[in-house]
Amino acid sequence: MRHTNCIHFMRTTYGLIGYPLGHSFSKGYFTHFFEQEGIDAEYKNFELPSIEALPNILKEETTLRGFNVTIPYKQQVIPYLHEIDSAAATIGAVNVVKIIKQNEGNIYLKGYNTDVIGFTDSIRPLLKLHHKQALILGTGGASKAVCYALQQLGLTTQQVSRTPSENVLCYEDLTPEIMSSHTVIVNTTPLGMHPKKEECPALNYSLINTQHLLFDVIYNPEKTLFMQCGEHNGATVHNGMDMLIGQAKAAWRIWNE
Repeated sequence: MRHTNCIHFMRTTYGLIGYPLGHSFSKGYFTHFFEQEGIDAEYKNFELPSIEALPNILKEETTLRGFNVTIPYKQQVIPYLHEIDSAAATIGAVNVVKIIKQNEGNIYLKGYNTDVIGFTDSIRPLLKLHHKQALILGTGGASKAVCYALQQLGLTTQQVSRTPSENVLCYEDLTPEIMSSHTVIVNTTPLGMHPKKEECPALNYSLINTQHLLFDVIYNPEKTLFMQCGEHNGATVHNGMDMLIGQAKAAWRIWNE
């Protein structure tokens, strides 16, 4: 009897870590991309209650070649990495990790920040000459990428949080003068994200006018309450879908370079 040796090729895997992940668009985006391009790969959501679960994922998912990082782990993931690129180091947050296979089954993890690429490409066409100063709502990983990007584009930035700290204003500090001079406002908080669509940052929206640009990094729902309130007062509004697609394309280039 002749025996045929069958070689089984294991499908390459990519994924997303975060918690929770019900809002995420990444799996649907990459699954569609793989199908459209004829790429034999799979994209998985890894909903981790704690970042401490990451080493087990890396051990179990032997075909994993890279993963995205979302709320709340863009900063917490850094101690688990062997290296981060210069932009991610300056920003202090990582949203893409490349897994490099080494000898004897060891892996090397390098972190990047493609949020800055996606955000820059998305907001640049919307900026006008009077957009000189920006309020960044939130102090998490996404806010750091947004601050970095806007500063690279020549704007002065001011972070805002519910809890004031050094160099961070609270919402009660936002006087009419500050609101008037800071004509770009970017929401990097999860307020307004599906399923809690009825929430929005605690701004005095009556101080918003046609000079303002309100950018929400949230993409689900398509128009958050933050955006609706801004639009009601004449502001230009934009959601995070372009940013998401831009950072995803940049992540794919990193994983395959």
